[in-house]
Amino acid sequence: MPAANKSLVDPSGWKLDYLESLSTERKRDQQLQIFWDYQNNIALYPAFHEYFRRSQVPLLAVWGRGDPCFVAPGAEAFKADLPHAEMHLLDGGHFLLETHVEEVAELARNFLTRIQW
Repeated sequence: MPAANKSLVDPSGWKLDYLESLSTERKRDQQLQIFWDYQNNIALYPAFHEYFRRSQVPLLAVWGRGDPCFVAPGAEAFKADLPHAEMHLLDGGHFLLETHVEEVAELARNFLTRIQW
């Protein structure tokens, strides 16, 4: 599911990403190193899950239901260790903060006023 209203996604973001991340060989090499290093995140998952189980830290996850990078089951997986985690899957994609900024801000504001930790 792409952005509900593509006109809300600033196309200059791609140009800025290119300039900041890919416009030189050094920057491309850095990005490739970051992408390569993602595989190491998996080794850290047990420590993350242990922290979640032990701390029961308040957690708000607001995801775009149609995000191809951060899929909905990833948000829902927090519930395994944090049964009181608050999940919201909005009808949007990867650029949720651009297309649903007011809704996300309201969810965050409400969450932060309610949590006691």
